[in-house]
Amino acid sequence: MTTITGIHHVAIQAKDYQATIKFYEALGLKRFHSWALPEFNIEYAALLNIRGTTSYVEIFDKDANVATQGRRPIGGEAPVSGALLHLAFTVSNAAQAYEDALTLGATSCIPPAVLHLGEPTLNIRNALVYGLDGEVIEFIEPHALTVMP
Repeated sequence: MTTITGIHHVAIQAKDYQATIKFYEALGLKRFHSWALPEFNIEYAALLNIRGTTSYVEIFDKDANVATQGRRPIGGEAPVSGALLHLAFTVSNAAQAYEDALTLGATSCIPPAVLHLGEPTLNIRNALVYGLDGEVIEFIEPHALTVMP
């Protein structure tokens, strides 16, 4: 039986490839590798490393023919929902990451908050934004994940 040992990457198809790269680099990701793959109409693609991990965000240009779930948005249409709901980044301060992302061009989804989930209660400090390409990005503080009896 296969055992999953981590998340390697989450892929985003950028409306503006360079702007999306700059957005994630400004949030602290580092470019690991870039390439083109003409047989899939990929003019630009890159893996951005989440520092200190072996996890990445993969960015494709808007015309790349890559596997996707759901239907691609048409024209100025909002992203079409599918099974993949959001990508979550571990951060030291969710409120600061939220503000930084807004400054970089993201829009608010859910402002910073503390959630109290389930029994026993799990306290979660997080915030969510919409990235430049409509992707939902969650910022979550790992030290804020505490279980209350």
